[in-house]
Amino acid sequence: MDKRHLFKLLAIICAISGLVIVLGILIPIVSYEVTSRQKYPVLLSPVKTTLGGVLGWEIKDTTNIGSWFVGSTYNSDELQNLDYSLSIPSLNIKNASVVIGGEDLKKHLIHFPGTSLPGKIGNSVIFGHSVLPIFYNPLDYKTIFSKLPILKEGDLIEIDFDHVHFRYIVVDMFEVYPEDIQILEQEASDSYLTLVTCVPPGDPRMPRRLIVRAKILPFN
Repeated sequence: MDKRHLFKLLAIICAISGLVIVLGILIPIVSYEVTSRQKYPVLLSPVKTTLGGVLGWEIKDTTNIGSWFVGSTYNSDELQNLDYSLSIPSLNIKNASVVIGGEDLKKHLIHFPGTSLPGKIGNSVIFGHSVLPIFYNPLDYKTIFSKLPILKEGDLIEIDFDHVHFRYIVVDMFEVYPEDIQILEQEASDSYLTLVTCVPPGDPRMPRRLIVRAKILPFN
């Protein structure tokens, strides 16, 4: 085979490889968009800004929690040294570290400062990073919430906080825009847990947030 044919063959191989990579990224995102619009036809946002929100069409550093919500005040220094663990049996997540405060989602899950502590009356809000589901690894904090969308009502979430084991059951799932900071609001009726991640998983625009709301179960 002469050099001209070799270069032509290499060009074809590179083109096919590039197409496969692009499709491997786009297909999961488009597939999520189609199914999520059926599952969540109405988003929480009372006022939708043009093109899906202020952050909706900008590529952001999604491992830095400070850019996740528009209009929220994030104090990363509050109770920063306090941590606990989270487990989700159905996703094979076991004893993942949750830190109150901090900004780096590559190192741990983050409990939003100022929201209720686990087991207390109110709403404990936990953020986790997500990527394309094919890269999901429950031990890697960059991918840990990538499969959060497959949770369903009735699934169990476990928290070990201050030497007490709490169990929460998923009661609701919905999507919001980045400006919908009312998901940080506190409840006065019971102890709730809210898990938050960017969706579609792997989309660098961070267009929406998936919210998993769980309610505490009584001790046996």
